[in-house]
Amino acid sequence: MLRKKAEPADLDKKDELKKLVADLWDTLAESEGCGLAAPQIGESVRVVVVDGDVMTDVYDYLKGFKRTFINPVVLEVSDEKTTYNEGCLSVPGIYCDVLRPKKIKVEYYDENLEKKVEEFDNFAARMVQHEFSHLDGVLFTDLVAPIRKKLVVKKLQRIATGKVPTRYSSKIR
Repeated sequence: MLRKKAEPADLDKKDELKKLVADLWDTLAESEGCGLAAPQIGESVRVVVVDGDVMTDVYDYLKGFKRTFINPVVLEVSDEKTTYNEGCLSVPGIYCDVLRPKKIKVEYYDENLEKKVEEFDNFAARMVQHEFSHLDGVLFTDLVAPIRKKLVVKKLQRIATGKVPTRYSSKIR
């Protein structure tokens, strides 16, 4: 599921979308992460939630930063890039430096199915980009230097076979 490109959400299925968004928020709260994409809970749909509140001890400007993205489209990315040591709920225990654009501009539908266009920068942009990558079947480990990829291959194999403990429920398909 994590390697598939997710399908656009059907905006006419409001009740299903509302339930999926609620499931994402509940799962995110249980996992103590800062973002979650629908493919991470077994749904191949272009829906993402992010919660910057869990990062306010490091980035105080993220207080109250909570977003639901339905069918997001990145409109612009900055030429300026930044590196950050990323981790992911789908690959527990692995952290790698990932280079991403510092700023992005995004068009999306929110949880009320209202169309929005917003710009994000710094760590907010990173959270959003990380989760959007899941919608295209890309893991952060795909974006690291080749030598670093070789170093994490065995850990990834252990995760793929369910041999890694997590603080949250997970299932291997």
